[in-house]
Amino acid sequence: MATSGHIVVDFGTDEDASAGQPPVAPVPYRLSFTDLSYTVRTRGGRLASLLSRARASTDSPSPSTTRALLDGISGEAREGELFAVMGASGSGKSTLVDALAGRIERESLHGTVTLNGEPLHGRRLRAISAYVMQDDLLYPMLTVRETLMYAAEFRLSRALSPARKRERVDALIYQLGLTSAADTVIGDEGHRGVSGGERRRVSIGTDIIHDPILLFLDEPTSGLDSASAFMVVQVLLDIARSGSVVVMTIHQPSARILGILGRLLLLSRGRTVYAGTPAGLIPFFHEFGKPIPENENPAEFALDTIRELERQPDGAALLADFNARWQADHRIIETVNTMPLEVAISESVCRGKLVAGTVTGTASSVPTYANPLTVEVWVLIKRSFTNTRRMPELFGMRLSTIMMTGLILATIFLRLDDTPKGVQERLGFFAMGMSTMFYVCADALPVFVQERHIYLRETAHNSYRRLSYVLANSVVSFPPLVILSLAFAVTTFFAVGLAGGGASFAFFALIILASLWAGSGFVTFLSAVVPHVMVGYTVVVAILAYFLLFSGFFINRDRIPNYWIWFHYISLVKYPYQAVLQNEFGDASRCFARGVQMFEGTPIAGMTEAVKLKVLGAISATLGTNMTAATCVVTGADVLRQQAVTDLGKWMCLLVTAAFGFFFRALFYVVLLVGSKNKRK
Repeated sequence: MATSGHIVVDFGTDEDASAGQPPVAPVPYRLSFTDLSYTVRTRGGRLASLLSRARASTDSPSPSTTRALLDGISGEAREGELFAVMGASGSGKSTLVDALAGRIERESLHGTVTLNGEPLHGRRLRAISAYVMQDDLLYPMLTVRETLMYAAEFRLSRALSPARKRERVDALIYQLGLTSAADTVIGDEGHRGVSGGERRRVSIGTDIIHDPILLFLDEPTSGLDSASAFMVVQVLLDIARSGSVVVMTIHQPSARILGILGRLLLLSRGRTVYAGTPAGLIPFFHEFGKPIPENENPAEFALDTIRELERQPDGAALLADFNARWQADHRIIETVNTMPLEVAISESVCRGKLVAGTVTGTASSVPTYANPLTVEVWVLIKRSFTNTRRMPELFGMRLSTIMMTGLILATIFLRLDDTPKGVQERLGFFAMGMSTMFYVCADALPVFVQERHIYLRETAHNSYRRLSYVLANSVVSFPPLVILSLAFAVTTFFAVGLAGGGASFAFFALIILASLWAGSGFVTFLSAVVPHVMVGYTVVVAILAYFLLFSGFFINRDRIPNYWIWFHYISLVKYPYQAVLQNEFGDASRCFARGVQMFEGTPIAGMTEAVKLKVLGAISATLGTNMTAATCVVTGADVLRQQAVTDLGKWMCLLVTAAFGFFFRALFYVVLLVGSKNKRK
């Protein structure tokens, strides 16, 4: 076990560790960035373009269509100390950290970022770094230990035994000061859990489980009280002293926090207005003509001064120009001995860092993903089941909803008879029942919307493949659908009086399951396309209404205009609706209208029975057949022809419905693949 500022589990041997040895000096790292510039187009670009054309004849200056978020930023962060980026809202501090962390497209970012003098980007950067977002993105019903253990399962290689992974998790829990809360759930608005400061430390822990060399954090103290914020920063200082380069943004640090920061970089409107140590703030502002009063927090004074200057024309520019002169006058030439990057990484791995690394320890030897796809899928399934089984009320609500729907339909369409009216009532039951299966799937919409940021954080550094997430999501969602489909089938099939016995019931349950599978796949796909819950619900309801309209219930397939027939074939409701019709009316020997029952729905239906028999006799004589009151005139096959649902068999409809579920999950994967790059353009 080697210790350097905080507990680090050494996954090598212990033979070289002896009592009384002085602590080993950390491997030197220098993260340098020079002339970083990043501009974006303003939203008024099109209007500005039109105005510029209008002014072309008058030689008036055209309005700018771009905004510089970073303008020639330079600096250096080192291992063993905290590098803090400060500034008011909109100053560019989060943009700078994104640039250093490789979260901005290389084509859009100008300047250089190096580690120990070598370019830093791509696979090498992902292998040795971690990025902690501002929000605490965690599963609410997992304990602290479980959360970190699942992070270890994702980020640490399967070559490490479960016992050594547990050692790393235990060491990290101790390092983060979470021992007393290790077995407490994270919690959310409806479930009591850990405190805000503990939640923030857990969030940091999930991203540093592999003990990275570079650690970037966006506002790690945001929303915390002063004591919790100080504890978080102390933990970050321990991480830095263990041999990591820690770069973070911080809005307004307290005096205690300011005292343990190593270097500051103050920004204003994308430009550097101060770069140096916290102690250097006092002489800097004294020479600028704004001396810091005694007993006042220098950081607060600096930010207040910057805000005042920003209200004046070119005020911030004056401070930026003064900083450039002040830096030139007070520049200190330092001789820094650094190792070549690959050698430094190898040395760090030998000392226990980059736990996900392989034997050679070079960045190129670290695989893109720590585990194969099957392991990733299994861990994702375990985590999702663990989280959801502790919230049984969610599934209970889904089950209650679908059983209540089934009960209402069963009592409305109770014991339907084999008459023409019974046929119409069956058609209504099937249309409502099948469309309801898709509407109840809308509850799957918030699942990915809520997990989106967790997914983005975990895939940003290749914790698992996107395909693994899609497969695990599909596997986890399927068992509840089986229970829901059986509940609806049992509630309605026998009460409504549907025919066919056990085989017909089994098919009815299968087509309901396929409908739920297709509906959940469709809603899951939409949740990736539409990231807002309320907008998503609106889109789902509207599209499902169109599907029902073109399903063949309101208008038969052969009556739909040619220019709309394509919508009929892509309707998700068409295929299960057609399948249950064929399941119910597929028996050609079953009769649904005998003798005078054929007159139902016509003016003759209101006449006396004797008149109906006379009309029936006249029709019989005209046709040359012997038609009596018991003669079958409409069979199940006739109903299917009347409804124009004979183009596909019921088993083919079942397969098409199930295929829709796979199709939409494939689209879900494509959206994740192309739409979640975790980078600014």
